[in-house]
Amino acid sequence: MYKKEEMKKPIAAQQARSRESLGRLLKAAAEILQEEGLEGATVPRIVARAGLSPGAVYRRFPDKDALLQTVVLTIMQQNDEGVEGLLTRERAAKSTLRESVEQILRQTVGSYRQYSRLLSAVLHYFRSHPDAAFRRKVDEIETRTFRRVVDFLLHFRKEIRHPSPESAVAFAFAVAGHSLREIILMEAMTDVWLPLLPKDDDQLVEEFTAMILSYLGAPQGSKRKPGR
Repeated sequence: MYKKEEMKKPIAAQQARSRESLGRLLKAAAEILQEEGLEGATVPRIVARAGLSPGAVYRRFPDKDALLQTVVLTIMQQNDEGVEGLLTRERAAKSTLRESVEQILRQTVGSYRQYSRLLSAVLHYFRSHPDAAFRRKVDEIETRTFRRVVDFLLHFRKEIRHPSPESAVAFAFAVAGHSLREIILMEAMTDVWLPLLPKDDDQLVEEFTAMILSYLGAPQGSKRKPGR
């Protein structure tokens, strides 16, 4: 008979290989979504990119839809963890409301531009998905991420003159976030509307920053804190 110690090693190695191949599979699927969109995200393309066989998919997932659900949830979870690590109390102590609003908007616009096709595919996929339980999971993660942004900006409550700071911050960023999605990811603006929008991303960020600060009743020209 094998000793327990002897049995653990091959099991652990097998589990590590399984996690590694799953990671490759999810990474490959995200890359294909970014390059080819939803229509191009076929199982043969994904496994070829991952350097795996089709069996690697069907041993873990009943079909492509189940794989894509996992990809979407993984992307959302990684984004949430990134936001949690970025928007800290320590960071708030070194910034102002204006700087923080502008930085969050700038990072959002930058990510939307860099991963536009991937994020557009993710939005189209979960918005139209028939599984209510899956849509609810996505909403829960996205709401948690949004809550992190609101809580971070409430560190600057003293700069906000709106009578209901928490509701105002949530509403302002909900409007800004959905607007940026429509403008950048969903490409909802036709040629008729485009001339009415800011001419570039820098101006887009500046205008949204001004709109948010004005709505919050916050100073438009908050300066950097001393000692930075």
